[in-house]
Amino acid sequence: MRTKHTPHSLPAFPVYSSAFVSENELVLGGGGGQSKTGIKNKLRLYRIDSDKHIELLHELELEKGEDAPMSMAAHPLERFIACGVNSSAEALQGGANQNCRLFAVEDKRLALSKTQSTLTVNELEDDFQKVTVFSPSGNLLAAAGTKDLSLLQYPSLSPVASPIHLDKGEIYDATFSSTTLVVATTISLLVYALPPSEGKSEKAAGKEKANALPALELLETVERPTLPGDNAGSSFRSVRYHPQDEKVLYTLVNAVPPRTRTKSSPRRAFVCRWNTEKWEVTKLRKVGDKGVTCFDVSPNGQLVAFGSSDYTVGILDAKTLAPLVTILKAHDFPPTTLRFNTMSNLLVSGSADNSIRVVTVPENLGATSWTFWVVIVTLLILLFAFIAQRMHEGL
Repeated sequence: MRTKHTPHSLPAFPVYSSAFVSENELVLGGGGGQSKTGIKNKLRLYRIDSDKHIELLHELELEKGEDAPMSMAAHPLERFIACGVNSSAEALQGGANQNCRLFAVEDKRLALSKTQSTLTVNELEDDFQKVTVFSPSGNLLAAAGTKDLSLLQYPSLSPVASPIHLDKGEIYDATFSSTTLVVATTISLLVYALPPSEGKSEKAAGKEKANALPALELLETVERPTLPGDNAGSSFRSVRYHPQDEKVLYTLVNAVPPRTRTKSSPRRAFVCRWNTEKWEVTKLRKVGDKGVTCFDVSPNGQLVAFGSSDYTVGILDAKTLAPLVTILKAHDFPPTTLRFNTMSNLLVSGSADNSIRVVTVPENLGATSWTFWVVIVTLLILLFAFIAQRMHEGL
């Protein structure tokens, strides 16, 4: 299906993270990082009325020497965003890395509200907060680097459980249901039970602060799915619960080419739909011959979108995984972030190529695809019935 989409150039602003705080308000995070490129690290608040029109409302420049905002999430109920920003080299030398940050969005402006240290970074450990995710209630926030994930209480950002540390593999994503936290690592999905503190008041949580933090209970370890084709293995890249049905979960999986591969060997990427009661893949769709870089599920639960390292942005039907929209050459570099707005009628992709692309999502896009196939099946049934009747009359 053809849909309207428009690229927007953002000079000297490589984009790495994004989050919608309302139907029309988008926060972008980006910059040159801690390298001495001369490109400043910033948060920007935009108003987006359509795919063709965007308006910069506010720009918040980060402190000199701090890193670019590499991951971001919007609170589901309040006008706050959380993002990951490593502190400056000078601050890191003192042992303080206030990497997890909370910003308020008020009066068309961004303002720092609170910070928390969850990652220790030094010259030997070049890490950053690559995962930032709120729980559906907004009471919990997951912040993760390559090997460590912290579960924090909102809005205090105080830890509610001892950190998760990986001995094998790397963390790439995380997602919450009402009762569980699923962490996507390169080698497995780790399903944890949420602590009883979910829903507790800040005062009650504060009383437990002096006590030893409990460890999260690991309920399930889900192995990587078997993929079609000639692959040496695979790696989880993203994970999302269905926003209206916790029995459904989606993953992005990048296949690893065989060791005998040539330069032209494809690195296939797949979207998988899971049944979380049995932890089985119920549907699987190949979405490209390059690795997939980012992923999102629409708030209405009807669509899933992905960005690929071949610069493609695609939209699938969330139920059937049938392809609905494919935008070739959406960016000059691979997409780094992808977000639906709160009404599921806009999709924004961003890239380090200093641009975003805004996609207008047609109303009933998924339903249109489903109706098309219903019509085709109905016509085939009528055709077979007509042929059968003519054959019967000819006897």
